[in-house]
Amino acid sequence: MQFEVIANVRNLQGSSASRRLRRAGTVPGIVYGGDAAPTVIETNHNDLLLKMKKEAFHSSIITLNIDGKKEQVLLRDYQTHAYKPLILHVDFQRVDATHELHIKVPLHFVNEEAGPGVKLNGGLVNHVATEVEVHCLAKDLPEFIEVDLGALNVGDNIHASQLKLPKGVAVVKHGEDDPIVVSIVGKGGAKAAEGEAAAE
Repeated sequence: MQFEVIANVRNLQGSSASRRLRRAGTVPGIVYGGDAAPTVIETNHNDLLLKMKKEAFHSSIITLNIDGKKEQVLLRDYQTHAYKPLILHVDFQRVDATHELHIKVPLHFVNEEAGPGVKLNGGLVNHVATEVEVHCLAKDLPEFIEVDLGALNVGDNIHASQLKLPKGVAVVKHGEDDPIVVSIVGKGGAKAAEGEAAAE
């Protein structure tokens, strides 16, 4: 999925200027990274809010059109109102085609009800993680990573190292950890699953 955000260079800065922008339906932001200096920008609030509701927007290369000049960026951070559907500030990072990205990508779980652990033995799917941090070049960045649960039984787990990743994509390792991303537990929860696994 391709996204384009239209923005303008922001000339006025400071908290009072930012408040005026928000009242006018505009979000203040910044673009940083690469060889160019950081650029303060403003973009349409409602357009950005609609795009941010799409999961893929958070893990895709975005075309940022600033006063007619297009750059490839990633959404790196944003601030929202405590209880209103308002975006208060947004950060974009420029993307260099020759340097690897480190970014969290969502996991999409498939065949949850089809595996023997759930279908035949009444187990429950325990989503330990809903996203995973990967490193890859911009051209290889996936919108999501699919996790097939069709073969899992009660007591089975899938670790980060077992994920089927697209070509050019690797999971970021933190020390020697190989965290579980999903498991099938018995109806009584993890302890029941451990007891059944031991009995087998």
